Order: sequence, then structure tokens, then C-alpha cells
Amino acid sequence: MARLTVILNAIERGDQEAADRLLPEVYQELRVLAAQRLSQERPGQTLQATALVHEAYLRLVGSECRSWRGRGHFFAAAAEAMRRILVENARRKKRLKHENSRQEGDSPNADRATEAAMDELLALDEALPLLSQEDPVKAELVKLRYFTGLTMEQAAQVLKISRATACRYWSYAQAWLLDEIEGHD
Repeated sequence: MARLTVILNAIERGDQEAADRLLPEVYQELRVLAAQRLSQERPGQTLQATALVHEAYLRLVGSECRSWRGRGHFFAAAAEAMRRILVENARRKKRLKHENSRQEGDSPNADRATEAAMDELLALDEALPLLSQEDPVKAELVKLRYFTGLTMEQAAQVLKISRATACRYWSYAQAWLLDEIEGHD
């Protein structure tokens, strides 16, 4: 963990070689997190864990803002990158499905499970900024748990809160988001 912090600090100082040392340090952990997250997806998910990790990593090290305040902040940024990739992927699939169904006159019953999963992800993505306005820590917890697949213990550690507090925040956030999403149906 100390080695990762040293690498992150070097990247922040502009050390070009540090970015090359970062991926081997975090790859396996990001890969496990991505695999956990994608295993929660419904059938029809075509994005693979390796592709998700690589795309998230490229966005992280290629971004203008590469100032991470340690391991927790880095993984929070990785969660945000994975969230954006999954949302973009869902929007693209939904758009393509809509275009194809108009062209081919598909039955409205075609692949409802996949479409429901995409709708759920997009609704969550729309509600998260509202939760973030009310309570940024709870919104960050949702991103870490839902989009990165961290356990409650891992997310609590990243957020520097106790597991009990994380559990309370998680319960509140789930109820708040459900209420917000159902209120817009």
C-alpha cells in the first residue's frame, strides 16, 4: 500500500514513468473489482472485466486531474470512471436497440431483461447527482459499492468511516435512491 501511495504522489508531481508503474500495482485489484461488478449485471452484458479495467485506467491516467490523495481516493476515482463507462455502454446499447427495432419492426417483448437492466442503470445514474447534492459521502458509497463492487468493509476503508456507519449510509442511500427513482416513473 505504501508503494502505491509513492507512485500516486510521483504521478501528481509529473513523473511520466510513474504512470507505467501504476498499472501493475493496481491491475489485479481493479480486475477483481470489475469482475465482481460485471457479475452483478443481467444477461446481455457484453463488456468484459479486462476491457472495463483498461478503459477505466486509460481515463484515469489520461485525465487532466491526476491528483489522488492516496489509495482510497484513487479507487474512488476508479469507481467514477467505471460508472461512466457502464452508463455510456448502456446508453449506446439502448440507442442501438431502439434504432434496430425501428428498422426491423421487432416485437416489443424482445429482450426485456437486458432493457430493464439498462433502464435501471440509467435511472441510478440520473438519481446519483441528486443524492450527491444532499450527501456526497453517501453518493460516493453507492458508487464504490455498486459500480466498483467493493465490499462494505472496503468501501468504509476508502471513505475513512466505520463499517457500522457505512452500513447505515448504505441503507439510507438505497431507500433514498429507490424513492427518487420510483418517484420519476
